[in-house]
Amino acid sequence: MAATSATTFSVGSTTLYCSKVGPISQSNAVGVRFNSKKHLTCYSGLKVASSVSCESESSFLGKESTAALRESFVRKAHKQNQRVVNLQPQASFKVAILGAAGGIGQPLALLVKMSPLVSALNLYDIANVKGVAADLSHCNTPSQVLDFTGNSELADSLKGVDVVVIPAGVPRKPGMTRDDLFNINASIVKTLIEAVADNCPDAFIHIISNPVNSTVPIAAEVLRQKGVYDPKKLFGVTTLDVVRANTFVAQKKNLKLIDVDVPVIGGHAGITILPLLSKTKPSVSFTDEEVQELTMRIQNAGTEVVEAKAGAGSATLSMAYAAARFVESSLRALDGDGDVYECAYVQSELTELPYFASRIKLGRKGLEAIISSDLQGLTEYEEKALEALKPELKSSIEKGVAFAQKQAVTA
Repeated sequence: MAATSATTFSVGSTTLYCSKVGPISQSNAVGVRFNSKKHLTCYSGLKVASSVSCESESSFLGKESTAALRESFVRKAHKQNQRVVNLQPQASFKVAILGAAGGIGQPLALLVKMSPLVSALNLYDIANVKGVAADLSHCNTPSQVLDFTGNSELADSLKGVDVVVIPAGVPRKPGMTRDDLFNINASIVKTLIEAVADNCPDAFIHIISNPVNSTVPIAAEVLRQKGVYDPKKLFGVTTLDVVRANTFVAQKKNLKLIDVDVPVIGGHAGITILPLLSKTKPSVSFTDEEVQELTMRIQNAGTEVVEAKAGAGSATLSMAYAAARFVESSLRALDGDGDVYECAYVQSELTELPYFASRIKLGRKGLEAIISSDLQGLTEYEEKALEALKPELKSSIEKGVAFAQKQAVTA
C-alpha cells in the first residue's frame, strides 16, 4: 500500500536557498534543496530538517511512495539533462476537522498541522476549540489555524475547504458496542454533512464517527438529498484496521514493520473487519491458529483499548494517527501523486453490498479505482469470513439509510 506505517517526509524549515543538488541515487534517503523561495517548512520529529528526506523511520509515506518520490526526482533530472532539480511543493490545501476538541480531534489536528501540504487548518467544535487552536497555532509549521465554535460558525469553517474530516461524536465506553453509538452519532453526522453539502460540496469527506458502517450511508443519503453526492469523494476511514493489522503481523512474525502490508476489507466493526492475511506483503505463512488469533485480535482491537483505558476513553491516539495518514494520502492525491493507495469504506460494486471497504486508488478527483484483485484467490477461511460478515454489514448499511430517509421525511 502506498502509505504504510513508517516513513518520513520532512521539508526543511531553515531559510536556506540553493540552486543545485548532487546526483540522486536509490539510497535510503533523498536530499533536495530548493531553488525557489516558495519552499515548504515542516516540523519533523523533534528537530527541524533542512532538506526533503524520505527515510524508513517515518510516519505516513510508505516505501512505495518513497520510491515513487525518488523516481520522480530522477526522471526530472534526466529530462532536464542537468543536476538541478526544480522541486517546488506548495502548502496549498485547506483542511477542516469537525470535532477538533475531542479525544481524536486534538491529536489529529496536531498531526495534520505537521503536514507540509496544508496551508489552512480549520478547527470546529461545539465548545473548547479556541484553546486547541491557540495551542496549535504556536507550532512553527506553515498552516494557519482558525477556530470555529457552535452551529453559528459551522458554515464559515467549511468555506473553500478541500478535505473535511469528521471525528465528531461520542466515544465508546466499556460494554458499549458501535451500534450503541448509533442514535447519538447518526444525528451529529447528519447535521455536519448537511453543512458540508451547503458549503463545500466538492471536498473530500472523511468519516471517522462510529459506527462507520452506518454513518457513511447516512452521509451519502444526506448528500443525495442535497443533490451533491459524489461517491468518489466520500470515504469511511478504516485505515486504523490496516495500521493494526500491519503492526500485529509484524510483531507476530518478527518482520520489519515498514515492509508489511495487509489489506483489510469489509467494514469497520467486529466481524465485518476482515484482514486478508493470505495477501500479506511480504509473503508469509500462517498456521490456522495464527490466522484465527490475528483475525480476532484485529477485529477486537478497539475493545482491547477501551478495556485497557478502563472507562477513560477509547482508541483516540491510534485513530488520530490512522486518520492523519489517510488525510495525508488524500492531500498527496490532490497534489497530483499518481501512486496513492489506501483501504477505505466506499460505495462499491465489489460485492452485492452497496458499501464495502477494500483497497482503492486515490487521485485528484477522489476514488480513481477499486482494487478487485485482493478478493481473488482467498483462502477457505477468508471466503467463509467474507460471507459471514455480509449480513451484519448489510444490516448496518440499511439502518443508516433508513435513518437518513426517515429524517428527510420528518423534515
